[in-house]
Amino acid sequence: MGLFEIIIIAVGLSMDAFAVSITLGLSVKKPKVKEILLPGVYFGFFQALMPLIGFFAGVYFANKIHDLDHWIAFILLGFIGGKMIKDSFSKDEEREKGNPFHFARMLLLATATSIDALVVGIAFAFLGVNIYTAIIIIGFTTFCVSICGVKIGNIFGAKYKSKAEFIGGAVLVILGLKILIEHLFLN
Repeated sequence: MGLFEIIIIAVGLSMDAFAVSITLGLSVKKPKVKEILLPGVYFGFFQALMPLIGFFAGVYFANKIHDLDHWIAFILLGFIGGKMIKDSFSKDEEREKGNPFHFARMLLLATATSIDALVVGIAFAFLGVNIYTAIIIIGFTTFCVSICGVKIGNIFGAKYKSKAEFIGGAVLVILGLKILIEHLFLN
């Protein structure tokens, strides 16, 4: 597998993080530099870490991970998205109290969006890919794409802030459903 193929895989893997980053951008009025960079750091790190774990786990865990990855992503994204939808119906003062960039929430989102990268790491082991080159490309790509997602989401959210959190939550729930349906019916 060449560099071009790894870049294409990196872009594909980063799309879930991009969608979630858009929802994070929707949730703040004017993001600070930290709020713009934080999703990139979390998502980029986890998108790089998971293929590394998958690579070293190799054949032993391949079937077990493949059978559960879609359920884990569905549950995590559904939980976070459902909470965002619920919060969208609360008063503005109540919503302001929650931090969309809180450590536990970011950890859940980063894990949920990177589970498929674990399976990619297993495939890399079978294909003899240089895992260190691959994880640098995947992590950096996801970092950049996530930063762009926060900015895009924030621009959208500034224009439509009353519905932004609801839409963001719905996107996460739909993303979770998409992952579940693809694995249950299209694989």
